[in-house]
Amino acid sequence: MTTGPVPAVRPERVVLRLARPYLGRLLGAGLLASATEFAGLALMATATWLLMSAAGQPPLDRLTVAIVAVRALAISRGVLRYTERLAGHDAVLRMITDVRARVFATLATRPGSAGHRTGDALSRLVSDVEAVQDLLLRVLVPGAAAALVGVLAVGGAALVSPPSAGVLAVGLLVAGVALPVLATALTRRAADEVAPLRGALASDAVDLTHGAADLAAFGATDQALRAATSRADRLARLERRLAATGFAVDAAGVLVAGATAAGVVLTALRSGVDGVLVGVLAVGALAAVEIALALVGAARQRTQLRAGLARVASLLDGPAVPGAAVSDGPVSDGPVHDGPVHDGPVRDGPVVGGAAGGTVGRPGAAAHDVRFDGVVVRYREGAAPALDGIGLDLPAGRRIAIVGPSGAGKSTLAAVLTGAVRPDAGRVTLAGRDVSTYPAEELPRQIGGLLAEAYVFHASVRENLLLGRPDADEAELADATRTAGLLDWVRAQPDGWDTLVGEEGGQLSGGQRQRLALARALLAAPGVLVLDEPTEGLDPVAADAVLAGVLAATPAGRSVLLISHRLSGLAGFDEVVVLVAGRVAQRGRHTDLVAAPGWYRDQWLLQEAAERGYLALTP
Repeated sequence: MTTGPVPAVRPERVVLRLARPYLGRLLGAGLLASATEFAGLALMATATWLLMSAAGQPPLDRLTVAIVAVRALAISRGVLRYTERLAGHDAVLRMITDVRARVFATLATRPGSAGHRTGDALSRLVSDVEAVQDLLLRVLVPGAAAALVGVLAVGGAALVSPPSAGVLAVGLLVAGVALPVLATALTRRAADEVAPLRGALASDAVDLTHGAADLAAFGATDQALRAATSRADRLARLERRLAATGFAVDAAGVLVAGATAAGVVLTALRSGVDGVLVGVLAVGALAAVEIALALVGAARQRTQLRAGLARVASLLDGPAVPGAAVSDGPVSDGPVHDGPVHDGPVRDGPVVGGAAGGTVGRPGAAAHDVRFDGVVVRYREGAAPALDGIGLDLPAGRRIAIVGPSGAGKSTLAAVLTGAVRPDAGRVTLAGRDVSTYPAEELPRQIGGLLAEAYVFHASVRENLLLGRPDADEAELADATRTAGLLDWVRAQPDGWDTLVGEEGGQLSGGQRQRLALARALLAAPGVLVLDEPTEGLDPVAADAVLAGVLAATPAGRSVLLISHRLSGLAGFDEVVVLVAGRVAQRGRHTDLVAAPGWYRDQWLLQEAAERGYLALTP
């Protein structure tokens, strides 16, 4: 996560392209806004003429039309404002529904978005998408209305006094063009930092709450708090600076309005305009400049929205890639820890990678040889390495299981393989090419799967599965869930595939949530399928059945890298690698390792006895 300026893009063009289906509604809202402002201007002018004319005590019939006009304009202004807000929000909320769905789908399916952490993704789905709404409702619609009413005001003044109309035009240009340009120049740099900082703070909030145990385990709580506090202080300073700049520009706008009204009055008097009309021109000039000053607010608002719009545009300005990576973990924001609390990276969800292929998916992801060559990963200077000189070959179609005690480096190995962590020394190659050189949109289609804790979204079973491959049909969904052992549960639900799983899968048990995430990974079917504890939360019988089903569903030519604490079910793997303290302690077939003294045999005997006892007590 960077907090620097967002790269220059043309976000308004992307937003307007998305707004095309709602252009008629937005145009109607713009016309209603113009009518509202014009009604306010006409009300001020008519009321001024009425009051100044009434001071001369003319016959009542001369004032009747003005009295009726004032009442009509006052009522119509309120009605028009309400109708404009109703039409504008109706159009924009319809559009925002579509935009938010597209952002969600892009975050879920585009490889280029795989680096967004949970908090930053939430920031993009909420505050950044709301920037699209604000661009239309607070920038484009009021800006267009102010420009149109300004032209009408100058035209009306020209009918009374052309010289005064010229002065009014100058004042409107200063208020509606010069001041907005000044406001943009003064606030651009600070405003560009606000949206990324808000995204960073959202990530900090998630890290400090959901990751509290991991931070405490690694002694990183104080460091994380200092970083979050520093960003919060920076954001507060930027917002104070923006507020001070806005106040200064608004004060300048008040001075411009007063100067314009004074200039109009002096010019009208020199032109011999009737005294009543001079008053009308003065009040009309004040009202017109006040309306034009809305352009200052629109410019300032656009500047503040610029970074958020660019972040949304960067996601939507291009097609989503089916079967791409879905990750809630960091790519470059920090290390993926492998420690005593759990053996997985500090992240919130799975990485579901790859183009479709295999028995569950469809062909598309090429399978290649993978090689670890002297890989070293160290998270803290002076600390023992999480991986220490790992050498490992994973030929195409080979099935390898990585086992070992907690903190041995198993999940770090998977993170290095998927590109989430870069080694401090050595390298990992895919088809002879360093994985770090693969483009973000290509690597997840070759290497992906289920990493760390299973994360599911507050959506239906079908929608969660389609994150693995958006074009999958119901038969393919059934194949994936059958392999993961979830199909019977889905069919037993009243809503079937449309069953909502709740926030973070709260309506599911831990085992069901894990099976759903596993089915999603199987549906994506990358060339190298990486599974980090895919049967966690399942009872031994179910875990063995699911693992056997995964192996049976993975076709020849596609590799499987399994990370597991359980040793049961590993007889079907070509090789089992035992990691201890970041190093390879043992390797070989399951039967060979069970027969040889060492960690594997000791652990196998303990687990076998524990599972026999569990099965004996289970009805």
